[in-house]
Amino acid sequence: MDLKTFQDTPPWEWPRDAGKKFQKILIDLRANENDRLIAAELAGNLTVMNDELADALMAIIRRPEEPRQLRAAAAIALGPVLEQANTFEFEDPDDVPITQPTFRNIQDWLHKLHFDKSIPKEVRRRILEASVRAPEEWHQNAIRAAYSSGNKEWILTAVFSMRWVRGFDDQILEALKSGDAEIQCEAIQAAGNWELAAAWSHILALVRDAATPKSLLLAAIGAVASIRPAEAPSVLADLAHSDDEEIAEAVDEAIGMAETVFDEEDDEEVGSE
Repeated sequence: MDLKTFQDTPPWEWPRDAGKKFQKILIDLRANENDRLIAAELAGNLTVMNDELADALMAIIRRPEEPRQLRAAAAIALGPVLEQANTFEFEDPDDVPITQPTFRNIQDWLHKLHFDKSIPKEVRRRILEASVRAPEEWHQNAIRAAYSSGNKEWILTAVFSMRWVRGFDDQILEALKSGDAEIQCEAIQAAGNWELAAAWSHILALVRDAATPKSLLLAAIGAVASIRPAEAPSVLADLAHSDDEEIAEAVDEAIGMAETVFDEEDDEEVGSE
């Protein structure tokens, strides 16, 4: 199976040696650069991730002679496993595909490399975007510095990171009013993730405005279900019959999520009586 086939095949249908194939390409400095880039992107899937693959990705990030794009892709590929480790905290080794020492090594290196100004900006941005999925103390200052930099790309990274790290409600609300659609989209998702009540009127306006760009509308649909789950079915009712299949599916998913949250809240109230 070649790399293109891997890209077109669901991860659960990959052969058992898929991870070894990706690792072999990643560590081969003579391999085609595009193949190594694809291998880095595929290696981030949790079905193949392990200590050896994580080490291969970290080696690429650390090597100054590696192509900038490849180093950035290697950093992003570590995001899912960091989030998995942060969620399950190694209580059951089977829940996380890397060991705790490897996790700690990754986070320590990413911390160090993010503040190394000799590393290209794109790589440092991706390092922050990956590492915040397992939040640590240093992320607060890193996000604040990125957001206040005045650089659009760093601001985008900062607002993305605010989805994972608490304490940035004011900045999220400010970013919702950004004239940049990408920044605004990240702010919508951050507001939804933290169930930011102060963002409700803005989110509601986006959902009701027929001129809202699709990317923002999709993000807003999800945020509605997170911020006010009880109101989601009525707020999203008109969009449920959209001719756009992606929008209709997003509404269906959002309403389903909202109903689950609402049912859980009812159960908690009953249990506390």
